[in-house]
Amino acid sequence: MKKKAFKLPFFQKGEASNINFAKKNISSHFFLLIYIFFLLVFFAVLIARLFQLTIVKGYYYRLLSEKNRTRELIIEAKRGEIKDRKGITLAYNLPADIRKNEERIRSARIYFDPYATASIIGYRQIADKNDLKNDACLAAKLTLGDKVGKKGVEKLFDCQLRGKNGKKLIEVDAKGKFLKELTLLSPTKGETIQLSVDYMLQKKAVELLKDKKGAIVALKPKTAEVLILASSPSFSPQDFEDGNFSSIGKYLTDKNQPLFNRATEGVYPPGSVFKLAVALAALQEKTIDERTLFEDTGVLQAGPLKFGNWYFLQYGKTDGAVDVIKAIKRSNDIFFYKTGETTGVEKINHWAKILSLGEKTGIGLPEVEGLLPSPFWKKTILKEDWYLGDTYNFSIGQGYLLVTPLQLAQLTNIFANGGYLCQPQLLKIKEKNKETTTCQKLPILPKNLLLIKEGMRQACSSGGTGWPLFNFGIGGESTASASFKKIQTACKTGTAESQSKDHLPHAWITVFAPYENPEIVLTVLVENAGQGSDVAGPIAKEILKAYFERKE
Repeated sequence: MKKKAFKLPFFQKGEASNINFAKKNISSHFFLLIYIFFLLVFFAVLIARLFQLTIVKGYYYRLLSEKNRTRELIIEAKRGEIKDRKGITLAYNLPADIRKNEERIRSARIYFDPYATASIIGYRQIADKNDLKNDACLAAKLTLGDKVGKKGVEKLFDCQLRGKNGKKLIEVDAKGKFLKELTLLSPTKGETIQLSVDYMLQKKAVELLKDKKGAIVALKPKTAEVLILASSPSFSPQDFEDGNFSSIGKYLTDKNQPLFNRATEGVYPPGSVFKLAVALAALQEKTIDERTLFEDTGVLQAGPLKFGNWYFLQYGKTDGAVDVIKAIKRSNDIFFYKTGETTGVEKINHWAKILSLGEKTGIGLPEVEGLLPSPFWKKTILKEDWYLGDTYNFSIGQGYLLVTPLQLAQLTNIFANGGYLCQPQLLKIKEKNKETTTCQKLPILPKNLLLIKEGMRQACSSGGTGWPLFNFGIGGESTASASFKKIQTACKTGTAESQSKDHLPHAWITVFAPYENPEIVLTVLVENAGQGSDVAGPIAKEILKAYFERKE
């Protein structure tokens, strides 16, 4: 029998327990909501970012776009010129070439005869972080990449010399290639500085110091304007300007220290030049007068030590009875040993300070104070007592005493100008402004000044120690020449033992001329070179000759 086929109904009633409409609907809606939420968040972020880019930072990005299209170039200003007292240009700048399209269009600085003027002018270098942070110039502030004066006049008058940089705006393509110039703001040149220095005399001084270590300073007596400020060996500021690192490295390692300004930073025992201060102190304190005589015995004894006069030690001779004028003329050590003993180190120190020794002169360049020793100083620093031998050494400019060549020039200037202490000036003083110079009258009796000046006159006359300046003059080969013009000088020589016994003594001479109406004060120091009259004297003579011949 055939089985009957089984057919399902169109509809089948299911069990209620197998159907869950609520659960199925909730699950679908949940995922739909999550999808919509994330979609909304995405569009919200997109809209917010679009709002930020176009509205909030639209201006910024427009500027950024412009910046990518444009370049701002710095045009360096011409630094102010530096001229000597007669108008000779010692330093100047070439104008920046505004046709160039470099990030910084340089204005090159040129130094005329750099080795001759380096000790005065100094040099420049790229400003470092400290320069940028501590820049005190208000008119033209330093910016990254600017050069700044690091030494000398370049540093001292940096604010005046510094110009104001200009700017150049150019348009470039996507590759940064120049398309066209948009705007140009021209730079402003710095001020011109006119120094008191006489270039021709400065050059002569540096030439005379060639292959020597030393310093030469010259001043105008009434104003203390600096005519010469030479230090040897010298260096070239152009090497610093041009970034010649090979030469700069040699300067830094050179044992002769060419970057060291011996005129203002070098300290030396002054030797017999200090006798001028000792004589003045004794005269002012009335421990001696013009009639005081000391017998030159050749040698003095102080405890176990013997102190001799140079004339006796070299030639076995003595000067007999010596007064203050003869003592300066002959640089007699015995007279000054005894004068120092009767006056005392404290009173000598007192007057040395009045004469501004042991203090900075205020010239504006880096300088040191030197040293005026005393019993208190020796006890405090060296933990030793002061002995009579110390006083003897001190009285002839030896021992612990230290001065700079500039200080000795300033000291000499006091005797040349009639008793005025003047601060050395680096800028030329116009005739109408001479009364504004920083000079103060010192409490020195005129008769005492005249005694010392007379001693200095005789020191540069026959029988004195300054033999190269005997019968000094110009206009002829000899004093017998009809065209010869005698110029009376006044001087003091000095021969100072150096700290090292292996070296020759330091050679000094300080002089002013003409005697009656001084126009120039000149101090010469040559390190470890020998006798002052033999070494420094001829150098002084050549400079004085150049000065007076040029004037004529």
